[in-house]
Amino acid sequence: MNRDSVDAYLSDGCGRCDRYKTPQCKVHLWTEALVQLRAILLESGLTEAMKWGSPCYALDGKNVVMLVSRNDYCALSFFKGALLTDERDVLAPPGPNSQAARLLTFTSARQVEASREYASRLITQAIELERSGAKVQFRRSPGPVPDELQARLNADAELRAAFSALTPGRQRSHILHVSGAKQRKTREARVARCVPKILEGRGFNERR
Repeated sequence: MNRDSVDAYLSDGCGRCDRYKTPQCKVHLWTEALVQLRAILLESGLTEAMKWGSPCYALDGKNVVMLVSRNDYCALSFFKGALLTDERDVLAPPGPNSQAARLLTFTSARQVEASREYASRLITQAIELERSGAKVQFRRSPGPVPDELQARLNADAELRAAFSALTPGRQRSHILHVSGAKQRKTREARVARCVPKILEGRGFNERR
Protein backbone atom coordinates (compact mmCIF):
# COMPACT_ATOMS: atom_id res chain seq x y z
CA MET A 1 0.00 0.00 0.00
CA ASN A 2 1.24 3.49 -0.83
CA ARG A 3 2.35 5.15 2.39
CA ASP A 4 1.20 8.48 0.95
CA SER A 5 -2.40 7.34 0.43
CA VAL A 6 -5.29 8.13 2.73
CA ASP A 7 -6.12 4.41 2.92
CA ALA A 8 -2.62 3.80 4.29
CA TYR A 9 -3.07 6.66 6.74
CA LEU A 10 -6.22 5.06 8.12
CA SER A 11 -4.81 1.52 8.25
CA ASP A 12 -1.19 2.16 9.26
CA GLY A 13 -1.00 5.67 10.70
CA CYS A 14 0.56 8.95 9.59
CA GLY A 15 4.14 7.67 9.51
CA ARG A 16 5.59 10.70 11.27
CA CYS A 17 6.86 8.94 14.38
CA ASP A 18 8.08 5.55 15.58
CA ARG A 19 4.49 4.50 16.37
CA TYR A 20 3.80 4.02 12.65
CA LYS A 21 2.02 0.72 12.00
CA THR A 22 1.51 0.10 15.72
CA PRO A 23 -1.70 0.14 17.79
CA GLN A 24 -0.28 3.12 19.69
CA CYS A 25 -0.45 5.46 16.68
CA LYS A 26 -2.85 8.30 17.49
CA VAL A 27 -4.64 7.79 14.17
CA HIS A 28 -5.87 4.45 15.50
CA LEU A 29 -7.52 6.15 18.46
CA TRP A 30 -10.10 7.62 16.11
CA THR A 31 -10.21 5.32 13.07
CA GLU A 32 -13.99 4.94 12.92
CA ALA A 33 -14.58 8.67 13.37
CA LEU A 34 -11.93 9.52 10.76
CA VAL A 35 -13.52 7.13 8.26
CA GLN A 36 -16.88 8.86 8.73
CA LEU A 37 -15.34 12.32 8.39
CA ARG A 38 -13.52 11.24 5.23
CA ALA A 39 -16.81 10.09 3.72
CA ILE A 40 -18.35 13.50 4.40
CA LEU A 41 -15.37 15.23 2.80
CA LEU A 42 -15.43 13.02 -0.29
CA GLU A 43 -19.11 13.86 -0.78
CA SER A 44 -18.12 17.53 -1.02
CA GLY A 45 -16.28 17.04 -4.30
CA LEU A 46 -12.95 18.33 -2.96
CA THR A 47 -9.74 16.73 -4.20
CA GLU A 48 -8.15 14.37 -1.70
CA ALA A 49 -4.38 14.06 -1.15
CA MET A 50 -1.90 13.46 1.65
CA LYS A 51 -0.05 16.59 2.83
CA TRP A 52 2.07 17.07 5.96
CA GLY A 53 1.22 13.54 7.05
CA SER A 54 -2.56 14.10 7.04
CA PRO A 55 -5.42 13.83 4.53
CA CYS A 56 -5.95 17.22 2.90
CA TYR A 57 -8.87 18.36 0.75
CA ALA A 58 -8.46 21.08 -1.84
CA LEU A 59 -10.44 23.09 -4.39
CA ASP A 60 -8.56 23.77 -7.63
CA GLY A 61 -5.27 23.21 -5.84
CA LYS A 62 -6.12 25.45 -2.88
CA ASN A 63 -6.28 23.81 0.53
CA VAL A 64 -9.69 24.03 2.21
CA VAL A 65 -9.77 21.51 5.06
CA MET A 66 -7.67 18.74 6.59
CA LEU A 67 -8.37 15.65 8.65
CA VAL A 68 -6.21 15.71 11.77
CA SER A 69 -5.68 13.25 14.57
CA ARG A 70 -4.40 14.17 18.02
CA ASN A 71 -4.11 12.30 21.29
CA ASP A 72 -7.25 13.95 22.68
CA TYR A 73 -9.39 14.25 19.56
CA CYS A 74 -9.67 14.03 15.81
CA ALA A 75 -10.91 17.01 13.82
CA LEU A 76 -11.74 18.81 10.65
CA SER A 77 -9.20 21.62 10.41
CA PHE A 78 -10.44 24.49 8.22
CA PHE A 79 -7.63 26.55 6.71
CA LYS A 80 -9.79 29.70 6.69
CA GLY A 81 -11.96 28.71 9.60
CA ALA A 82 -11.84 32.19 11.11
CA LEU A 83 -14.09 33.34 8.25
CA LEU A 84 -16.75 30.68 8.79
CA THR A 85 -20.12 31.49 10.32
CA ASP A 86 -20.21 29.13 13.27
CA GLU A 87 -23.80 29.22 14.51
CA ARG A 88 -23.16 26.64 17.22
CA ASP A 89 -19.95 28.30 18.43
CA VAL A 90 -18.05 25.01 18.36
CA LEU A 91 -15.04 25.91 16.20
CA ALA A 92 -11.79 26.53 18.07
CA PRO A 93 -8.31 27.71 17.05
CA PRO A 94 -5.67 24.95 17.17
CA GLY A 95 -3.42 27.16 19.30
CA PRO A 96 -3.34 30.53 21.08
CA ASN A 97 -1.54 32.18 18.17
CA SER A 98 -3.66 30.73 15.36
CA GLN A 99 -5.28 33.46 13.29
CA ALA A 100 -6.85 31.58 10.36
CA ALA A 101 -7.33 27.88 11.12
CA ARG A 102 -10.25 26.56 13.15
CA LEU A 103 -10.98 23.02 14.37
CA LEU A 104 -14.22 21.11 14.54
CA THR A 105 -13.27 18.39 17.03
CA PHE A 106 -14.68 14.94 17.72
CA THR A 107 -14.01 12.23 20.28
CA SER A 108 -16.23 9.45 18.91
CA ALA A 109 -17.84 8.15 15.75
CA ARG A 110 -21.22 8.68 17.40
CA GLN A 111 -20.39 12.37 17.80
CA VAL A 112 -19.48 12.60 14.11
CA GLU A 113 -22.80 11.06 13.13
CA ALA A 114 -24.70 13.47 15.38
CA SER A 115 -22.91 16.47 13.84
CA ARG A 116 -22.82 15.19 10.27
CA GLU A 117 -25.23 17.81 8.88
CA TYR A 118 -23.47 20.70 10.60
CA ALA A 119 -20.05 19.48 9.49
CA SER A 120 -21.29 19.26 5.90
CA ARG A 121 -22.64 22.81 6.10
CA LEU A 122 -19.31 24.12 7.35
CA ILE A 123 -17.45 22.30 4.56
CA THR A 124 -19.84 23.73 1.96
CA GLN A 125 -19.37 27.20 3.44
CA ALA A 126 -15.57 26.77 3.38
CA ILE A 127 -15.73 25.80 -0.29
CA GLU A 128 -17.85 28.85 -1.11
CA LEU A 129 -15.38 31.10 0.72
CA GLU A 130 -12.49 29.63 -1.26
CA ARG A 131 -14.37 30.12 -4.54
CA SER A 132 -15.06 33.75 -3.61
CA GLY A 133 -11.37 34.42 -3.03
CA ALA A 134 -11.98 35.50 0.57
CA LYS A 135 -8.82 35.99 2.62
CA VAL A 136 -8.14 36.08 6.33
CA GLN A 137 -6.87 39.48 7.42
CA PHE A 138 -3.89 38.65 9.58
CA ARG A 139 -2.91 40.89 12.45
CA ARG A 140 0.18 42.83 11.42
CA SER A 141 1.22 43.79 14.93
CA PRO A 142 3.90 41.38 16.16
CA GLY A 143 2.59 41.64 19.73
CA PRO A 144 4.12 42.90 22.99
CA VAL A 145 7.88 42.47 23.22
CA PRO A 146 8.99 40.46 26.30
CA ASP A 147 10.91 42.50 28.88
CA GLU A 148 14.08 40.46 28.40
CA LEU A 149 14.13 41.06 24.66
CA GLN A 150 13.21 44.72 25.04
CA ALA A 151 16.07 45.26 27.51
CA ARG A 152 18.53 43.78 25.02
CA LEU A 153 17.14 45.96 22.22
CA ASN A 154 17.38 49.07 24.40
CA ALA A 155 21.02 48.33 25.15
CA ASP A 156 22.12 47.64 21.56
CA ALA A 157 21.36 50.22 18.86
CA GLU A 158 22.48 47.93 16.04
CA LEU A 159 20.25 45.11 17.26
CA ARG A 160 17.36 47.51 17.75
CA ALA A 161 17.66 48.77 14.19
CA ALA A 162 17.89 45.21 12.84
CA PHE A 163 14.80 44.16 14.78
CA SER A 164 12.84 47.19 13.53
CA ALA A 165 13.78 46.27 9.96
CA LEU A 166 12.29 42.77 10.29
CA THR A 167 8.85 42.03 8.86
CA PRO A 168 6.06 41.78 11.49
CA GLY A 169 6.00 38.01 10.99
CA ARG A 170 9.73 37.68 11.66
CA GLN A 171 9.48 39.93 14.70
CA ARG A 172 6.60 37.83 15.96
CA SER A 173 8.61 34.61 15.64
CA HIS A 174 11.27 35.98 18.01
CA ILE A 175 8.67 37.37 20.41
CA LEU A 176 6.87 34.03 20.59
CA HIS A 177 10.11 32.10 21.08
CA VAL A 178 11.21 34.26 23.98
CA SER A 179 7.82 34.70 25.65
CA GLY A 180 7.12 30.97 25.48
CA ALA A 181 9.53 30.33 28.37
CA LYS A 182 8.18 30.51 31.92
CA GLN A 183 11.47 31.23 33.70
CA ARG A 184 13.26 34.56 33.31
CA LYS A 185 16.63 32.84 33.02
CA THR A 186 15.32 30.73 30.15
CA ARG A 187 13.84 33.78 28.43
CA GLU A 188 17.22 35.53 28.66
CA ALA A 189 18.92 32.47 27.16
CA ARG A 190 16.40 32.48 24.32
CA VAL A 191 17.08 36.16 23.67
CA ALA A 192 20.76 35.30 23.22
CA ARG A 193 19.83 32.68 20.61
CA CYS A 194 17.65 35.21 18.77
CA VAL A 195 20.33 37.90 18.50
CA PRO A 196 22.39 36.46 15.59
CA LYS A 197 19.26 35.68 13.59
CA ILE A 198 17.88 39.18 14.13
CA LEU A 199 21.16 40.70 12.96
CA GLU A 200 21.00 38.50 9.85
CA GLY A 201 17.44 39.64 9.12
CA ARG A 202 15.89 36.24 9.75
CA GLY A 203 12.92 35.00 11.75
CA PHE A 204 13.69 32.62 14.58
CA ASN A 205 12.68 29.47 12.66
CA GLU A 206 14.00 30.73 9.34
CA ARG A 207 16.99 28.90 7.89
CA ARG A 208 19.67 30.44 5.72
